[in-house]
Amino acid sequence: MTHDISRRHLIGGALGVSGLGMAGLGVHPAAAQLAKPKSPLLLNVVDAAGNLALTQPAFDNYRKANPELVSRIAFTKAPSPELPSKIKAQQGANRVDIDLVIIGPDALSAGLADDIYYDLIGEQAKNLPDLQSIYLDPAWRMQGLAKGRGVVISYYPSGPLLEYAPARVKTPPTTAEELLDWAKQNPKKFIYARPANSGPGRTFLMGLPYLLGDTDPKDPVKGWDKTWTYLKELHKQIEYYPTGTGAVMKEFGDGTRDMMVTTTGWDINPRALGIVPKDAKIQTLKGFRWVVDAHYLSIPKGLPAERIPILVDLISHMLKKDQQAYAYDEGYFYPGPAVKDVPLSMAPKASQDTLAEYGRPEYEKLIADNPKELPLEPVQLVQAFRRWDEEIGSK
Repeated sequence: MTHDISRRHLIGGALGVSGLGMAGLGVHPAAAQLAKPKSPLLLNVVDAAGNLALTQPAFDNYRKANPELVSRIAFTKAPSPELPSKIKAQQGANRVDIDLVIIGPDALSAGLADDIYYDLIGEQAKNLPDLQSIYLDPAWRMQGLAKGRGVVISYYPSGPLLEYAPARVKTPPTTAEELLDWAKQNPKKFIYARPANSGPGRTFLMGLPYLLGDTDPKDPVKGWDKTWTYLKELHKQIEYYPTGTGAVMKEFGDGTRDMMVTTTGWDINPRALGIVPKDAKIQTLKGFRWVVDAHYLSIPKGLPAERIPILVDLISHMLKKDQQAYAYDEGYFYPGPAVKDVPLSMAPKASQDTLAEYGRPEYEKLIADNPKELPLEPVQLVQAFRRWDEEIGSK
């Protein structure tokens, strides 16, 4: 079977579509109370985070349960660095045709800088669940980064982790210094993707200040002296930086590279899809801390007002426990759910089977025993991306 590197979502053993009046889950009253549009809406959803692998079944369930509100949901994908400028151009022309975007901290940060997202929390808090009460603690902390302009839909501890081929890497590095030494001894065999368009690349960039003991891990301009020096040295041993994580996985999988940067999801999912060998191993480095990650649902400014209540209702539906259970998928954003009390046993059987075979028993302890740090604030993340592009990537 040919597998798409963009990940396919699992719908085998799908969960039943739940009713919409789930007050016990903190979800606001049923969609039936919404004003019906003159005709059911066609919604345009743009995924700039690879998140549809986790959430498309939940979107589809909402459409099936509310045919009087939504006739069809059209899904498209866009590179994360390009999405904010596309939205801004539509807003400048007063022709916004994107209803909802699925984004990571990268497109969130760029969009906040350009003020392109609707103030969901400021305008619609009463129509959304009580987020603090339903979220896992790290997901709630990630919600703060959105400044009200998005809602966390999926969460995972992320990384940074190293992944290596055990047949070719007999003694994996255990410290950042050992990683640099290994790269010098094995030129062109270590790889990571451009951080501005790669979750593992971004997480590696933000995790290094903790591993290296930099003065201020939250300040990439004044507090990352050791990190920028390290990256410039490591750069000498790296052939090139792919524009996305999928290319990294392919090169590792075909044996071109022996070691790469990864995260929990990018470790499990490509092995499940056969892109990366099943026997690949992972390694953490001394001083390891998780730099957590999340995906957000945001609404671009400029949509007709009558569409907003339906979009908010859709977002509330996506936060129900049974819909959150789809986020386990094939481990792409492992674990995946942002909401509390969504065990793997609630996920489709296909997800349970995949994680039983390709998950790692050590993840439970690693997640429990290591500190979880928030990623950079939006302004600082943009600064880090810009500096990496100018001082590392462009060289």
